[in-house]
Amino acid sequence: MMQPHKSNKEDVRHFYDQVGWQLEDGEHYQNAHYEDLRSVSQEYIHRCHLRVNRHLKPNGRFLLDAGSGPIQYPEYLTYSEHYHYRVCADISIVALKEARKRTGAKGLMVVADVANLPFKPDAFDGAVSLHTFHHLSLEDQARAYDETYRVLAPGASAVVINGWSESPLMKRWGWVARWMNGLRGLRARLLGKNTRPAAKPAASPSESPTGTFTVKNDPAWLKKTLGGRMDFEILVWRSLSVNFLRAVFHEKLGGRALLRWVYKQEERNPHYCGENGQYPLVVVRKQSAT
Repeated sequence: MMQPHKSNKEDVRHFYDQVGWQLEDGEHYQNAHYEDLRSVSQEYIHRCHLRVNRHLKPNGRFLLDAGSGPIQYPEYLTYSEHYHYRVCADISIVALKEARKRTGAKGLMVVADVANLPFKPDAFDGAVSLHTFHHLSLEDQARAYDETYRVLAPGASAVVINGWSESPLMKRWGWVARWMNGLRGLRARLLGKNTRPAAKPAASPSESPTGTFTVKNDPAWLKKTLGGRMDFEILVWRSLSVNFLRAVFHEKLGGRALLRWVYKQEERNPHYCGENGQYPLVVVRKQSAT
């Protein structure tokens, strides 16, 4: 995979301070445009968010949230529910101010680069990083994994979520989304509705909002980079992209029931769906001291 120009972290910080972490309706941030917030998808997305909890120690003193953002969704708060403190590390001051509102006295805010964490080794009983590492160059993504592993306490684990550069499952089933979009376009024309070209579909959470730097990778890169350096496992966080969700699943077409079926398939095949779906859940484990 070719690597583009080096990440400009200052540009990423500026974007999220000025745009991404601005509330638009008193409830949702601008960055929520990159998620499917429709009611038909809520249960599926909620259950996918909660998968993170399975791989963290149930309690502890410090949980690291590397690239915390504002702790955008309610489910994110559950990760530190039984920890004494949640340490939010982010380069965006706006993100940390918003995260403070959601964590109260439990939250400890630190301005930090996730590829150069200012913490001592073995400091955290658990760690999460959600849709953050892709804002780094590939070189810095490797460092971010190393840094996350370094600050984990022996016996602790971290969960890292990003999106792959390409999903074989989404590529294989992309015709379904195109067919559904075509049917909607045909219906609109038959009903005489405005047929102006539709706006470009929203990107997935792991895709780049306009003006931000991202570099995605694939399972081969991750295995080559982390292999021999740390104990890790690739599981599924969510196999469906936002564009696919929006195109295919609708209330009147049994979308909720279909998404429950998708979730069951992901549960039955977590490794396959993790490597071939859109969003992997990477578990990094630090072995207990002997």
